[in-house]
Amino acid sequence: MRICWFNDHRLGLVDGSLVRDVSAALSALPEPVYPGPRGDTLIAHLDEVLGAASGIAAEAEAFPVADVQFLSPVAEPGKIVGVPVNYRKHAEEAEADTEVFTARYRGSIEAQGLFLKATSALVGCGEGVSVRFPDRRTDHEMELGVIIGRKAANVSETRALEYVAGFSIALDMVVRGPEDRSFRKSVDSYAVLGPWLVTADEIADPQALDFSLSVNGVLRQASSTRHMIMTIAEQIGWASRFYTLWPGDIIMTGTCEGVGPVAPGDTMCCRIESIGEMAVTVRAWDGAQLPAGHAARRAGRNSRRSDRTTRFPSR
Repeated sequence: MRICWFNDHRLGLVDGSLVRDVSAALSALPEPVYPGPRGDTLIAHLDEVLGAASGIAAEAEAFPVADVQFLSPVAEPGKIVGVPVNYRKHAEEAEADTEVFTARYRGSIEAQGLFLKATSALVGCGEGVSVRFPDRRTDHEMELGVIIGRKAANVSETRALEYVAGFSIALDMVVRGPEDRSFRKSVDSYAVLGPWLVTADEIADPQALDFSLSVNGVLRQASSTRHMIMTIAEQIGWASRFYTLWPGDIIMTGTCEGVGPVAPGDTMCCRIESIGEMAVTVRAWDGAQLPAGHAARRAGRNSRRSDRTTRFPSR
């Protein structure tokens, strides 16, 4: 199944070219408490919500996919984990251009370690990327996004994929420069996830997915997840040995060669086999306004605090 958050934080079930509003299925979630359990509540109870959504989808109000604004399919991840230079040809291009990529991109993945992106950087494809530093280079990095479905601590690589809730298209945007990569990759809107979450049961082999990215119609990145240096299972296993992974945690699994700069006015078109495609616009930072998804999440939290009987956002 394919689920999404859209417009004013409605829950959607993607049905071909339509998005069906199944927000009423959020009644399957447990009553909110404070402090709540770790992880994203929806992802932690995904099976229950999808079951409820399936029962009401046929009669739910539907919108054309082209007419909705897609937010991140994960609303509140605990962390976003990044995997550095996980494709051989990207490692080669980074090694060949240290003026752009710096010496931080040298060495094995194990030597460099995983890195974290701030969850405040997360947006959906419908919100777009806001370039905050026009005097510095901002690059796109197209990746497969893996969403963890249940608590994972010190898991084996042979069982690691059992902990995956689903997959999405991810953009690991970055400001080039000398600072630590986690700092430069955590700018607001520099973690794009979307357009929806495809449940793990629909992806026969996540290690054999073709993907591509174009900017303004010009192809820049094209590869397959089979070319990863560190497999998805290895990433989950290794990460879980350092910190517990919780429902809704996102792993951005690394990018291939062809990364390059974008500027306000550009449109990035991303595609991953068996998941779908998304268009992401690039704009200049206006200096103040939160992306729509952040505003909706904050409004939703305030609503839940003021009215404990509210089970899902009102229209």
